[in-house]
Formats: sequence, C-alpha cells, structure tokens
Amino acid sequence: MERDFSGSLNDLLSPHRYKIPIMRDSDDTTDWQVASSAPSFGGGGRDKSVTTHEIINSMEQGILVWSADGVCEMHNDRVFELLELRRDDLFAGRTRIEFHELAVKRSGLITDLTGPEIVRQVEVMYSKGEPFDLDWPMPSGRIVAATARPMDGHRFVVTFSDVTETRKAQQLLTDAKSEAEEASEKANRALALEKSRRRQTRLLSEFDEWLHCCKSLDELLRVLGIFMERLLPGSSGQLYVYSNSRDVLDGKCSWKTKGALEFIRPDDCWSLRRGRPYSYGTGDVDLTCTHVDDDGGADRIGEYLCIPILAHGDTVGLMHIRYPLGSNMLKGTDNQNSNVSTTHQFAIQCAEHISLAIANVRLRDQLQDQSTKDSLTGLFNRRYFMDSMRSAIGHAERKGERMSILTLDADHFKRFNDNHGHDAGDLVLRMISKSMMSACNSGQVPCRLGGEEFAILLPNSEIEKAQIFAEELRKTIEGQTVRYSGSDLPKVTVSIGVSEYPTHGTEPQGLLKTADVALYTAKAEGRNRICTPPNDIAADEDLSAA
Repeated sequence: MERDFSGSLNDLLSPHRYKIPIMRDSDDTTDWQVASSAPSFGGGGRDKSVTTHEIINSMEQGILVWSADGVCEMHNDRVFELLELRRDDLFAGRTRIEFHELAVKRSGLITDLTGPEIVRQVEVMYSKGEPFDLDWPMPSGRIVAATARPMDGHRFVVTFSDVTETRKAQQLLTDAKSEAEEASEKANRALALEKSRRRQTRLLSEFDEWLHCCKSLDELLRVLGIFMERLLPGSSGQLYVYSNSRDVLDGKCSWKTKGALEFIRPDDCWSLRRGRPYSYGTGDVDLTCTHVDDDGGADRIGEYLCIPILAHGDTVGLMHIRYPLGSNMLKGTDNQNSNVSTTHQFAIQCAEHISLAIANVRLRDQLQDQSTKDSLTGLFNRRYFMDSMRSAIGHAERKGERMSILTLDADHFKRFNDNHGHDAGDLVLRMISKSMMSACNSGQVPCRLGGEEFAILLPNSEIEKAQIFAEELRKTIEGQTVRYSGSDLPKVTVSIGVSEYPTHGTEPQGLLKTADVALYTAKAEGRNRICTPPNDIAADEDLSAA
C-alpha cells in the first residue's frame, strides 16, 4: 500500500480530514477515501484527536515531496520559515526548476557558476535517482541543509534543516585543526632549523680549529677545500685571492668544480664592484657576473653567491658559491622573516671566518718574513740560512748524501756606492738577488749574509753539480744590465766559492768558512770566477773554531 498526498498540506490535510489511498489490483490505480474524523491518540479517559497536518507541521524539519516529473506534491509550513519563502513562492503544482531558480535568486548564492548552471546541476542529481545532500545559504546568512531521498516511483522527499550552528561548529573545528596542524608544522620547521643551526655551529667551530692550526696560506686553502663541501652541502665553488700586483685574482682552491677559472679581474664580479655580497637568482632583477659568463653562463648554474673576503679592512679575495638550477638554496621563503635563506646567511658567516683566518695567516707570514727574510732583497737572512743548513746536514747524514754551499760576493761593490750612490748599490743588490731566486727553483735556499755577501744552500748536490750551478748563475748575473738615473751602470760580476759536505766540513760554520776561503781565492785570482777550497783543507778539519 502506498500513501500519496496531492496539494498543500493546508489544503489536503484540513482538521478532522485525511485521505487513505487504496490500491486496486486490476489497474494499479489509486482511489482516495476521505475519512470523516481523525485518528485518536492517547488514553486515560480523555480523548485527544491529532491531525496528520498538525503532526507534520510540528516537525523541526521542512518537508517537500517532488513527483517523478519534478512537480511539488506536498510540503509542510516549516519549509517557508526555513527557506525564508513567501506563501506564494511554493505551492502544489509548482515545478522543481521554478522553485530552484527562485531559491538561487533569493539566496544570493555566490559561486563560480551562474544560476541556471546551478539549477541544471541540481536537476542532474535528481535524475540519477540517488540520495544526495546540499547546503543552501539563505538571505539572512543561515545555512539550510537539504537532504533528498528517492521514493518509489522516482519521487523524491526532501527534508530541510537549519544547520547554521552545526556548520559554524564544524568550521571552528576545521579552523582549530588547521591551526593545530600549522602550529605543528611551524614547530617542526623550528626544530629542523635549530638542528641545522646546531650542526652549522659545530662544523664552524671545527672549521675554525683547523684554520687556526694552519701555518701557511697553502695549508689554509687545502683545509678550506675539504670543509666547504661539508659546511655547504650541495654547493660548488672557488676561492680567489688577489695577486701581489692586485690586477687579477688568482684561483687558489675549489670544491666540486670542473674547469674552474685560473684567474679573474676585479671588474668581473659585481660583489667586488659594490663592496658587498651579491647573489644571483634571488632578486627580482639579476645581472650575471662576467666571470660566470666566462665559465659557461649562469643558466646552467641556477643561483650563485659572491662574497668579498676582507682582512683588516682590505679586500684580499673573493669566495664564489654556486647551487644547481632549481635548488632554491639562497632565496628566503615565505616562512622566513628575511628575503635570504639560512644557507645564504651561513655562507656569509663562513666567509667571515675565512677572512679572519686569511688575515691571521698573512700576518703570521709577514712576521715570519720579517724574522727570516732580508727586507731589501727578499732573500732569506743569515739566521734562517744557518737553521736550514743544520736541517740539511742532518738529512744528508741520515741518507748518506752530499750537499754543497755557495758563497758569492759582488765584485768591486764599493765602487758602485762611491761613484753612483747607495741607491745604485741597492739596485745592484736587488739584481743579484733576483737572479739568485730565479736560479733557485728546485729546493735551493738563497740567502743574503750581509752587505754584498750572499750564499746558496744546495741540498743533495755533489761539488761537481754545484760548480755547474754556480757557473750558470755567474753568467746570468754578468749578462744583466742595471740602469740608474737614465744610464747604464758598469757591468756587474760576482766571485763564487764552493764547499761540499762532508768533504770540507760537517758543521754549518765550518762549511761556510771553507766556502769563504774558496771565495777569497776567486777574488785573489782576478774575480768573476768560481773556485773550490784548497786541497789541503781536510774533511775532518774543524773550521768552525777558526
């Protein structure tokens, strides 16, 4: 048996009347039988009559029944209140499309779809014959949930409920969950950042320890090349240091870089021009450094950072750091308060530590040079030469090798000072020193003993080889021309004495003394020549006491 209502509840279910549909078996049609009185409920001696109209209208939900062809068959009064409709907006016989068009218009629903498109989509859901739910915003701001359920014969019964407070509670719960997830994500980012900073601090401390242990710039550069891969994972780069002439910067060390440039010019880098770090790939406008263009272009590099290396207020070099395309390691994110990343900041911090280490090494080298080198000629001084001789003698004794000593003196040097002045004499000394340094390119140690007297230590060299070396040096000096005040000075020559360990002595002072004896012999025989000690000087003779 199927109950069917036609028309408004106010019209069909008036007080004391209701219809009972009776199904005929023959033609499956429904007749309506109208009862003269309503059913009775309750007990206890008092008869209470409640109409179906009163029951349905007393419900909190609005009820609406659509026929199979989309026409309103019935509804209760609660529909008008919930959907904020007028009495003439909904009535028996009104089509579903008309009703929904009115609902869309009155609700002021704002979506990416037009009103007709919304109505069309709703009709599509009805046509599927499946249950569905829909939220409708009302003009007052309330939210009404429509729950559509199919009935037999492709009809639909739709219930409407005010879910404003429920949706608000759900939104509050969603917002709270979102805030909690955001707070959790923020905490995780902060924890990861703190771990990263601790790692950076630990590595930087270890890096500093190694840098302070370096005794030379070469050692420092070797340590830097190893540590930069750990300090800045995923990066590659190169360190440039100004040459003595300061017209170019020489590439001193690199990490994970193939085909690094041997040198660059100061004008090739924007950071050197501007005097501060420059990053490519992190700003709205980026200009490529010339030294990057020469290295293949920034398109294949992605982003890079150039940082000037400063020491005591003076720019001594440049650190170039690059990252692969798409890495986004140098640019700050929306989660950071800076437009640069922590990696960018840490790279600058590393450069500051490197700057300080280079400054310390250079200061140490300067002090070392001042204590071991002659200020006029740049050759080693007598103190350094004697220490080198002791080391060389000990090495030769352990290895059973020979070594030689040369002493040389500028011939008639006093004439240069007397006839042309001390400035001319200094030029002569510098020329001799330069020739000595050019010749000493295989571990030899050149030295200025004082005045116009010089010496050279030749490790692992017999006296015959030492004589050949001395002869080449003598010819080189003799072939030089020294100009002073626009004119050439007289020809400069040197006399050279040669001694050998252990043939002519086993102590530094003894070897130096025998070489001086040979030098005096060369001067006595006419100067500008090479002599060895006399044959009567025995190997075991201790001239150090002389």
